[in-house]
Amino acid sequence: MAQVTVTIDGKAYRMACDEGQEEHLIELAERFDRYVGHLKEAFGEIGDQRITVMAGIMVMDEMAELQKRMHGLESEIATLRKTRDDALSRAGKNDAALTGTLVELAERIESVATKLSRS
Repeated sequence: MAQVTVTIDGKAYRMACDEGQEEHLIELAERFDRYVGHLKEAFGEIGDQRITVMAGIMVMDEMAELQKRMHGLESEIATLRKTRDDALSRAGKNDAALTGTLVELAERIESVATKLSRS
């Protein structure tokens, strides 16, 4: 396990993470620290715990909005896939019908050509 030290609201926290995830954890902590800083600017010193809870709720709100967007996009993808599959099915049926018509037409042409060559 790797160890990193992150700083949130001017306080250092030593944390463990998987090998190779150090930079990611540091970036997450920096983002969270920006939430805390934003709240401190907006509300002043209202207590570390309260600021941290408010920042956590802001992060959860952002995550909930992103999940809603993701579910909407997943639904849109499913609709597009169904539309594509329906279009491919119709195209396949149209191709089969066209092929059958062309075969019939070719047979008629051969029949006419045979009749003409006998005449």
